[in-house]
Amino acid sequence: MKATVFIKPGQVEVQEVEKPTIQNSNDAIIKVVRASVCGSDLWFFRGISQREPNTLVGHEAIGIVEEVGADVKNVKVGDFVIAPFTHGCGHCAACLAGFDGNCLNQTEMGSSGFQAEYIRFTNANWALVKIPGQPSDYTEDQLNSFVTLADVMATGYHAARTAEVSKGDTVVVMGDGAVGLSGVIASKLMGAERIIIMSRHADRQNLAKKFGATDIIEERGEEAVNKVMALTKSGADAVLECVGTEEAVDTAIQLGRPGAIIGRVGVPQKSDMNTNNLFWKNIGLRGGIASVTTYDKELLLNAVLNDEINPGKVFTKKYSIDQVQSAYEAMDKREAIKSLLVFD
Repeated sequence: MKATVFIKPGQVEVQEVEKPTIQNSNDAIIKVVRASVCGSDLWFFRGISQREPNTLVGHEAIGIVEEVGADVKNVKVGDFVIAPFTHGCGHCAACLAGFDGNCLNQTEMGSSGFQAEYIRFTNANWALVKIPGQPSDYTEDQLNSFVTLADVMATGYHAARTAEVSKGDTVVVMGDGAVGLSGVIASKLMGAERIIIMSRHADRQNLAKKFGATDIIEERGEEAVNKVMALTKSGADAVLECVGTEEAVDTAIQLGRPGAIIGRVGVPQKSDMNTNNLFWKNIGLRGGIASVTTYDKELLLNAVLNDEINPGKVFTKKYSIDQVQSAYEAMDKREAIKSLLVFD
């Protein structure tokens, strides 16, 4: 089968590799229909984070179940499914508390990356999210939105959920990538009255407005803080930090009103952080790995099915698996907000 392999920073390529097989009783083999490139994939592509060469990559996909292990009862061969990157078991303390992103029974993330024709999915009995019908029953927009439910839409929702966004709130979203834009959708879904997004890119600004953003701020640092304060007078009720840099977290603290909560989903790029400013403003800092299966089953899948949200619009370019290098380059150069990989 064809699969995407990381070669070195700046280079991925499609290689013929062995098709995965069932290895454990809770595995499923999925034929991929759509996959995508995530902003976090750019970390190893840009050389920011280390990754072993010649490893399979990708963690967002939808597809058709081709084979299941003996203990997989909730999905069957032929089912159309979302394959969340979190692989929760559904019965450990973390999953039962609604934090399947921190599942205590994640022994591995499957034997193959999701940017491939087939994947082996672990903890398949609970973690897979069944979509009614078959891919042919849906429009291209709906199929694209289903792909976002494997990660970015659920991650944007996690930022808003952990920041406790509620009706009438003023929210600031930091980051205009697919996760930040999904955070705008989530904030609107939760009833936020004012949604301010930090963005310098016209295509992302336009999409943010379509998703529900009310204000755009292009400035950074102190200028951005001053502008938010001019708009809100006292600061935001909630801040969604979808970047991960130390500067972004520091700025988020300054943007919140006293007692605000920051929902942090930007993967940390630095291990150290000064938390003293949180103390002096009584600001809460929450967030982490999204609870993808929990949120999809709870409300996000139905929100897509009922046309309440259309997060698939974050895909602004699509490619075949053979064009995966171009898919990465388009995101790296900001020519695409998010790159979609379409399989036969």
